[in-house]
Amino acid sequence: MRISELIERLGRTVFEAPFGAMSQAIGDSPEVAEIRIAVLDEVKKKIQRAGGKALFPYNIVRIVICTSAPDAAVFERDFFRRFFEEEVRRSLARDTCRFPDDLRVEVRVASDESGGTDESGNHDNWLRIETLAVELQPVPSEASSARRTARLIVIAGTPNKTEIQLQKSRTNIGRLVDVYKSAGLSRRNDLAFAEDNPINRTVSREHAHILHDKKTGEYRLFNDRWYTRGDKSENNCGLWIVRDGMGQEVHRDTRGTKLLPGDEIHLGKAVLKFQIK
Repeated sequence: MRISELIERLGRTVFEAPFGAMSQAIGDSPEVAEIRIAVLDEVKKKIQRAGGKALFPYNIVRIVICTSAPDAAVFERDFFRRFFEEEVRRSLARDTCRFPDDLRVEVRVASDESGGTDESGNHDNWLRIETLAVELQPVPSEASSARRTARLIVIAGTPNKTEIQLQKSRTNIGRLVDVYKSAGLSRRNDLAFAEDNPINRTVSREHAHILHDKKTGEYRLFNDRWYTRGDKSENNCGLWIVRDGMGQEVHRDTRGTKLLPGDEIHLGKAVLKFQIK
C-alpha cells in the first residue's frame, strides 16, 4: 500500500468533514480497515486466561506507521487515536475480556529508514503494533487533591448558577432543578437551565452528570438523555465535548468520558467550560 496515496485520499475527510461524519468516512476506508484488522488481531493474540476468565493485561496499544511521507503526521491527530481506541475497547468487550480502565491507543509515525519497497512501490513493513504495560502514576494524596478544585463555568445558556464547584461525588445537570416522575421526585439537578429561552430549551430534564473518583482524582462525564432506537435523536446524542478543537460525542454507557482541564461540554446549545485549579 502506498502511504502517500492513503494520506491524499483521507486528508480531505479528516480536515474538512464534521466530526460526527468522520468516523463513518474513515471507518469505510479499506486502508484504515487493514490497520484495524492488524490491531485487533494483535490484541487477540495477547489475551490471557486468569481464573478461567479472559484478560488483556496491557494498558497501551501502540500503532506505529513507518513512512517518510511529508503529510504522515495526519495519523497522529487525536481523532485517529480515538477511533482505534474505541474499536479495541469494543472488540475486548464483545469477547467478554477484562482490560485496564486506563487502556489507551497511541498512534505514532516513524521515519521509514529501510526504504524497502516491492515492484509496485508499496512498503513491505509499513505497520507495526506494540502492546505495553505501563506503570500508573502514583495516586495523589488527599492533601494535594484538596488543593485542586474542579469547576464548571457557563459559556452559553442561563442556568441557576453561572459557575459551580464540583465538590460532590456526583453533580447532576439538566433543565429543571427538581425532576418529577409519576412516583414523585426522581432527581435534583445541581446545575439547572430552567429559564425559558432558545438555548435552555435544548437542554433535557435529565441531560448529564459528572462523577468524581476521589482515589484517582478523575472527573467523568455521563450522558443521561433517553432516546428510542430508530428515533432521530439516536443519531444526535445531544452531549459532546470539544477538546483541542475536535469534537467528541458522549453517548450513554457505563464508563463515561474522562474530562480534562479546558474541555468544553456542549449540552445541546448550552456550553460549559471544565477547569481545575
